[in-house]
Amino acid sequence: MVEFWKFINDIKSIIMMVTVQVSFAVVNILYKLAAVDGMNLRVLVAYRLLFAAAFIVPVAYFIERNLTSKPKLTWTVLGQAFLCGLFGGTLVYNLFLESLVLTSATFAAAMLNLIPAVTFILAVFFRLEKVTLKTVPGRAKVMGTILGILGAMVLTFYKGVEIKIGSTNAHLMKEAARRPVVHDARERLIGSVLALGGCCSYASWLIVQAKMSINYPSPYSCTALMSIMGSIQSVVFAFCMDRDLKLWKLGWNIRLLTVSYSGIVASGVMVTLTAWCIRLKGPLFVSIFNPLTVVLVAFAGFLLLDEKLYLGSVLGAILIVIGLYGVVWGKGKEIKKMIKLAPSMNCEDTNEDIEIITSSVLDKENKASKDIVMNNASTRPNCATKEDDNHSFRNDNIGVDAERES
Repeated sequence: MVEFWKFINDIKSIIMMVTVQVSFAVVNILYKLAAVDGMNLRVLVAYRLLFAAAFIVPVAYFIERNLTSKPKLTWTVLGQAFLCGLFGGTLVYNLFLESLVLTSATFAAAMLNLIPAVTFILAVFFRLEKVTLKTVPGRAKVMGTILGILGAMVLTFYKGVEIKIGSTNAHLMKEAARRPVVHDARERLIGSVLALGGCCSYASWLIVQAKMSINYPSPYSCTALMSIMGSIQSVVFAFCMDRDLKLWKLGWNIRLLTVSYSGIVASGVMVTLTAWCIRLKGPLFVSIFNPLTVVLVAFAGFLLLDEKLYLGSVLGAILIVIGLYGVVWGKGKEIKKMIKLAPSMNCEDTNEDIEIITSSVLDKENKASKDIVMNNASTRPNCATKEDDNHSFRNDNIGVDAERES
């Protein structure tokens, strides 16, 4: 029994990441069902961020309220939170949902794997990463980025033959809304552009989030601020685009299930599980599980949404996944190299600092001892010896006796 629980403890991070990817795949399916049901996509995004904020704000308050070194909330942090809510919430969700409607759940999930490649390109543009072809990790990152872009182009412009696995009768769409899920080239092109814009938005959020985590190192509070800003932005945007209040009506249907699940489970619980996995295994381990969402969404889309699977989608997804692993592998090797170089550098710096500190302390001690000697010498009375004191005392007594005799 002890060995069993030890085995469970060893694979708990794997279980958590598989759970996270399954939940994200469920979100994609629910998005498609809510869109087919006629729910306004901008309202869906606003509700998701509202539910996420309602969940994460109390969690952040109860977990981080007793922190002794809680950072101050400055205008810079609020500005970064506004950008995080825009790039990591309002913009990316709206773009992704529009792409999901114009293409398919499988296509949109596959395009999201371009995020590491797009992040690498933006990091190079902002001089946060260096491009080098002299090392194997550097070549792997560049080739992975090229393969990811090539896979996205195959997804967009090449359809190919239909892959017929079989058919099922377990479709969740309404009979009136069910139709052959076939999108023309124009819809696929627009959906690809929107998906690419969503990847750029998410990559921009990663860069801004890295800056914000330095200025405000409270992860739960950062997520809460981002959710609050994103919910305000998405509500204002939805009201500006569609002012009909009937669109905001929720009932006991697929709409309520979609916004509550995506807000509480996907943006709340799963983000917490992902943070735990990053703390246990690191970001490289977490990113390895991203392509699992593509497989799950493709299977669920075929099984539940009556989506067709084509050769171009499979080939494009494979190229994107290979490119993803190339970028992640190269970055992981660079991080390991930096970690190996850090201890020796720290030891040398520490030894030099110890020598400097030791010499300065000894100099201070010698100087202090000299000052003490000089101070004692300056404060010592002029009667230097005990004999002089006794001699003067005897002379004073002789003088007193002579006065008495006279």
